[in-house]
Amino acid sequence: MNIENLEAFVYVIHFNSFNKAADALFLSQPSISARIQSLERELDALLFEREGKQFTLTDKGKQFLPYAQQILQSYKKGKQQLQTKITSLDELRIGCTVSVSNYLIPEILPVLKERVPDVQIKLTTAATESLLEKLLSKEIDLGLVRNITHPHIHSVKFYEDPIRLFVRREHVFAKMETVAVEDVVNEPLVFFECGSLDWMKIHRLFESLHLPPNIVYHIDNLETAKKLVLKGAGISFLPELCVQKEVRENLLVPIELPTLSSLSLRTNLISLNGEGLHWHQLFQETVKGINFKTRF
Repeated sequence: MNIENLEAFVYVIHFNSFNKAADALFLSQPSISARIQSLERELDALLFEREGKQFTLTDKGKQFLPYAQQILQSYKKGKQQLQTKITSLDELRIGCTVSVSNYLIPEILPVLKERVPDVQIKLTTAATESLLEKLLSKEIDLGLVRNITHPHIHSVKFYEDPIRLFVRREHVFAKMETVAVEDVVNEPLVFFECGSLDWMKIHRLFESLHLPPNIVYHIDNLETAKKLVLKGAGISFLPELCVQKEVRENLLVPIELPTLSSLSLRTNLISLNGEGLHWHQLFQETVKGINFKTRF
């Protein structure tokens, strides 16, 4: 029996969605459907009743589910055991995204080191999807990543950084009492693209106005986007944390847009279910007293 077909079946049930299961497994929706159909052929049984985009478990699907979950769990544990690297108790392996590495980690690690002076800390910087894979294969103990869901991980909100529009102090917006979204569409925009839902809200806001923004640069690095704004190449929506120094020095000015007041860049702390709880709790306790930024 193909373990990937079992995995697709269990994930569809867990997320109650073929599309969400596909996203969690980094597959396309047709690939998930093909795996389910292959499993049904192997079992010679219909597992789902399908009606358009809706589906329900058949009686045979309900009977098979606990066995599929047990097989998958045993396989995962066996695989992880084989892939686990020998890690001493005096080592903590942390994985984080680039933005966390640049703006949060330098504040956290010295405080953490004071609490556990004998622990060697190893930091890995990578994209969220890559860090999830490293956690599942036990290459890291904790991850600081974008908001993500997976049945085998424990995930809690760690930090939320408001997203605001920033311009150079010489920009005309810096001298205006109020700025509307309609004003923004005429300005060259440096767009930091990270794929999160909040950034998609910015896209949808402009789409609702039927006035596409004048995006002159698509950037996937916060520091690059910020430096382009400082050079006068455009204006940009950026998380507050990455520009607090420039705002204090009056090089950049935050612009209030009420329609975007609820946007933020969220970071979650993740660990494997049932494992790494000691490090997870210690990490959360360590950061409670840290003031990551001074409000503007």
